[in-house]
Amino acid sequence: MSNSSKTYRSVFSLRLKEAREKAGISQRRLGIEAGMDEFVASTRVNRYEKGIHEPDEATAVKLAQVLNIPLAYFYADDDRLAEVILLFSCLPERDKQEYLKFLRAKMPQ
Repeated sequence: MSNSSKTYRSVFSLRLKEAREKAGISQRRLGIEAGMDEFVASTRVNRYEKGIHEPDEATAVKLAQVLNIPLAYFYADDDRLAEVILLFSCLPERDKQEYLKFLRAKMPQ
């Protein structure tokens, strides 16, 4: 994605679809597990993925929880940052602290 063409909605849409497909679950199942009515779950998730509608914060949180990813991943407009968010979230706590130390040491004074 080019940075100039990104909007929060388009970033969210792309990242939601990527995360759902990586998890190997259907739009319907994702919606139901996130608390949506089973008769509209597929349609709602489809509209989020197409950028037609944007979920409210509570729904976005539920979608992230079902997919077991940080909410921040959905909104990271830089692909590298999105990858870092996902990778960091998978690390054990001790490794997270080490990674943060490493990054802080790399910061210009």
